[in-house]
Amino acid sequence: MTFLGKRIRMERILDRNTGRTVIVPMDHGISVGPIDGLINVKKAVGKVAEGGANAIVEHKGLVEAGHRGQGPDIGLIIHLSASTNLSVYPNAKTLVCGVEEAIKLGADAVSIHVNLGNGQEKEMLRDFGQVSYEARTWGMPLLAMIYPRGENIEDEYDVRVVKHAARVGDEMGADIVKVSYTGSEKSFRQVVAGCSVPVVIAGGARMDSDRQILEMVKGSVDAGGAGVSIGRNVFQHRNPTHMVRAISAIVHGGADVDAALAMLD
Repeated sequence: MTFLGKRIRMERILDRNTGRTVIVPMDHGISVGPIDGLINVKKAVGKVAEGGANAIVEHKGLVEAGHRGQGPDIGLIIHLSASTNLSVYPNAKTLVCGVEEAIKLGADAVSIHVNLGNGQEKEMLRDFGQVSYEARTWGMPLLAMIYPRGENIEDEYDVRVVKHAARVGDEMGADIVKVSYTGSEKSFRQVVAGCSVPVVIAGGARMDSDRQILEMVKGSVDAGGAGVSIGRNVFQHRNPTHMVRAISAIVHGGADVDAALAMLD
């Protein structure tokens, strides 16, 4: 029964026909405060749900504030770890929620953030192992956000460290791994090849142009990626609903960049 429950939950966050997903993380408030696009969480969720996003990521305290009770359904991933940019250790993520609590809040999946290559890596890996065990026990899908980010990392987008990060998520028991895009389809193929579970890309900082965002999405999918988990480049877009539709057209529909761009006019 646990296996069936997990499979059902996975289909709430991963399209059952394409095996891909468009996730919009909205967990930024703990890290950087109430930024533009996330002041009204319910409105933000509504915009991306209308665009056809498969799931959102939220911290536990905003689940009620973000629940609309109407409109298109959308998967709920509750984020279990946090840190603030006010800290002297902003890359050290601490568990602030557990799998059982997330289930009580209605989660379809849980997520954890781990930064590799810094002085707190061992604690984050220990927490990752515990969360992985609990998620497996409860039949909860686990999204692992894994970044080579810390004092021991020279370039967090280098394919060598990104593919290592993805493999860590895979070996630790994640069901979906989220990593940074390595800059090209060719290099990202190495990341996907070394990971046996679906790999999605992060959106990173705000980009200069819509084409730049969509080219990144297209490159990752063409490399075998399973979609995206893009936050600021979606919820801070001038039209988040249209941006989600454009991204979904590439991820789920196989559209090219020009066709997706036309959806933003």
